[in-house]
Amino acid sequence: MSTTQLDPVKAQVTAHWDRRAAHFDADFGHSIATPAERAAWDRILALVVPQGRALDALDVGCGTGFLALELAMRGHRVTGVDLAPAMLDLARNKAAALGLAMHFQEADAENLPFPAGRFDLVISRHVLWTLPHPEAAIDDWMRTLRPGGRLAIIDGARYDADAAKTPQCENARTSIEYAAIGEQLPFYGGRPRREIAAVLRAHGLRNVQSDPLADLVEAQAQRLIADGQEARRRQRYVAWGDTPG
Repeated sequence: MSTTQLDPVKAQVTAHWDRRAAHFDADFGHSIATPAERAAWDRILALVVPQGRALDALDVGCGTGFLALELAMRGHRVTGVDLAPAMLDLARNKAAALGLAMHFQEADAENLPFPAGRFDLVISRHVLWTLPHPEAAIDDWMRTLRPGGRLAIIDGARYDADAAKTPQCENARTSIEYAAIGEQLPFYGGRPRREIAAVLRAHGLRNVQSDPLADLVEAQAQRLIADGQEARRRQRYVAWGDTPG
């Protein structure tokens, strides 16, 4: 029996993202739609992804493959994991359409099925808030990194109901599934950038840095304006650090 079947919280998480998979890429912020958004993501990845060689990289909570595909298109050897099979099916289809050799696997972000020291880079986007044990997950992500490997976390500083009213089919935190489990998710409301950086230091990462992603926030706001919407600005950031070695 899988972890999802045993854990009612994770069963709800899986059900939600499986249900949303078909329209996930069309929801606001889940794709790159403008030159300014492209420039922002290019800067973000250049900032946090070690340069100069092809890396063994893991995208945790990969969804339909946004980060995983970006890394693979830059020449890295990429594995993506997610609890939602429907999300993984879409990610595999995208990789195949682009002719990219990638591996996608159903897995629990808090209990990864990989040996210690398997990856050079572990990266996630908007995953910590969905986890019942986010700090345990960070420890497990670090476990899979080689000495000197890098962990990078892209997330939101806090959840703002008004700022979240962007043109998308559904917001996760207002869903039936998450309404049932929100109190069991410690980072459900989001955490400030400096707090996550402090967590990374406390768990033993070195050279911890962070960035508020002001360019991405502004690019997304301008996209809303161009679409005739109100320019709501969500707080975003990336925090990263390296394992000892």
